[in-house]
Amino acid sequence: MIPWVQLDAAPLPDGGTLRLARRGDEYSIRLDGAELMNSRLSGSEEALATLACARLAGRPAPRVLIGGLGMGFTLRAALAALPAHAQVVVGELLPCVLAWARGPMAELFAGCLDDPRVRVDLRNVAQCYGEAPAWDAILLDVDNGPEGLTQSANDALYGAAGLARARRALRAGGLFGVWSEKPDAAFAARLARAGFRVEETRVRAHRGKSGRRHVVWLGVR
Repeated sequence: MIPWVQLDAAPLPDGGTLRLARRGDEYSIRLDGAELMNSRLSGSEEALATLACARLAGRPAPRVLIGGLGMGFTLRAALAALPAHAQVVVGELLPCVLAWARGPMAELFAGCLDDPRVRVDLRNVAQCYGEAPAWDAILLDVDNGPEGLTQSANDALYGAAGLARARRALRAGGLFGVWSEKPDAAFAARLARAGFRVEETRVRAHRGKSGRRHVVWLGVR
């Protein structure tokens, strides 16, 4: 079997170390011993973007905010679904993830960071919301979902105050999409209490028809 080779490592402000590893053409991002992302499991991250962007059809210049750069699967799927005049901002808290996207993982990103529709903002995505309705969709692919692992600052995204801020940042009819590794009934209830009409979809982690499922919530403002 081909062994894993560590390509880089970066300490996190909250403690722990984020590591990028490669085995053949497979990439893995891990927090200490826990795998956060694997390049073989792109289906659910892509579904987050495609499910949301399908609802934006007819908006000539939608503005989409993506929380978390990851391995670029959500971003690439959004760009494939959005029109030429769309604007996409990616809020990425960790500079090392952007450096890996432009360096060791560049083949996964396939040049999408150079798309003129894209801008990366190196801040927690909540800091990108703004104070006025500005977004047609906000898509969160942060940590492992509402039960985050990497940064305590991410917890605020999924609490009542964070959900209220997200709703205020959306235009009428806007979409709040959240990816999660597993179901979370308490979070779905918080979404509803925050004033969203909630839809929950189980999606395959792989692009194929078998294997484990992840969860995508769409909240409509």
